[in-house]
Formats: sequence, C-alpha cells, structure tokens
Amino acid sequence: MKSGVIISMLKSLSRFERILWCFSLLTVTLSYIFSPEFMPVTFIASLIGVTSLIFIAKGNAWGQILMLIFGILYAVISYRQRYYGEMITYLAMTAPAALISAVTWFRHPYEKGKNEVKISRLNVKKIFVICFVTTALSFVFYFLLKYFNTANLFWSTVSIATSLLASLLTFLRSSYYALAYSANDIILIILWISASLESPGNIPMIACFSTFFINDLYGFINWRKMQILQKA
Repeated sequence: MKSGVIISMLKSLSRFERILWCFSLLTVTLSYIFSPEFMPVTFIASLIGVTSLIFIAKGNAWGQILMLIFGILYAVISYRQRYYGEMITYLAMTAPAALISAVTWFRHPYEKGKNEVKISRLNVKKIFVICFVTTALSFVFYFLLKYFNTANLFWSTVSIATSLLASLLTFLRSSYYALAYSANDIILIILWISASLESPGNIPMIACFSTFFINDLYGFINWRKMQILQKA
C-alpha cells in the first residue's frame, strides 16, 4: 500500500471515525498491557482487525485487504486454541471472501476515482440463494467440526453460519453485512469468554471482538447513510 493511499484513507475519516478508531486501538492495547500473557500475534491481529473495520464502514476497498491479513492471523490464533471452526472459517472463507470483495469493491466504485463502493440492494432471488447456501454449508460444517472434536461445537457452528452470511452480504455490497458481522461478534465474544476461563491470556480477544461489535454497528449505520446519499 503506497503512502499516498494511506494518507488519503486517513484524511477521509470524519472526526467521529477517528475517535472511534483511536478508542478501538486504545482498548485493544490496554487489554494486552494488563493481560497476564502477551501474545504478539494476537495483539497485531487485533490492531489490524479494528483498523480494517473502520475503513470497511466507509465502503473503502482497502479495508478488505486489511481484513484479509487479519483473517490469516486469526486462523493461526484459532488453531492454537483448538477452535477449528474459526480456523476453517477465516482461512477458507473469510480471508478469500475479503480478497474477492476487495476486487469487487474496486470494480464497483460509487463514483469514478472515489474510493467508496457502490452499495447494492438485495432482491428475493439473492436472499433465497444466501439463505440456502448458509443453511446447507452450516449443516455440513457441523459434522465436519464434530469429527475434529472442535471445542464449543454448537457456538462454533453458529459462528460459521453468521460468518458465511456476513461474507456473502459483503461480496454483494449490501449494508446488512454489518448486522451479520455484529451477530458473529457476539458469538465470538462468547467463545473467547469460554477460552479465557481456561487461559486468562485469551482475555484480550474478548476486548478485540467487543470493539469489533461497536465498529460493525457503526458500519451498518454509516452504510445506510451512504445508501441514501447514493440514491439521492
């Protein structure tokens, strides 16, 4: 990523978005400072993750590139915790979906030369396909995760379902992607609370996905505003 692109991205943030971004970075950093165990990979992944979300909330395709990096790092973290569902989800679905979404967003700007994706509306056909694919793959993954003796099988399966739904909506450039990711954030908070009971070193991941939840809610609000302005 060129320095000019980075400067342009930072300048595009509103005052509120800069405050939200700094609050997210500070929350994540403090959670690691006071954590009994410092894990560099999870710390770096968390910083990249919250940064990606603030730009995705802007409809900026570069946010998807950052999400791709986060997805790869988070898959490694999940493997260490035996959350195989999370590992498979982010390595085989979320990371590739972020790459594909980045290409799609770059190809569908709202205005030529402007780094803001053109938001798309869902129709009945798209909704049917999304629901069918999400249900079918979640059913298959349940038995796959059960075979690998995945920790917290039920919540891991629900996490796959919400992640898949969010990935499909992101690819389709729908504002509802953020609601699906918000639901997934709640599931991940539950998973990492469970993991923290066994190892306090996992507590920062709770802080990470709590900030994700706040950023995804803002993403939905901002995308709805963008959609109204684009229609106008």
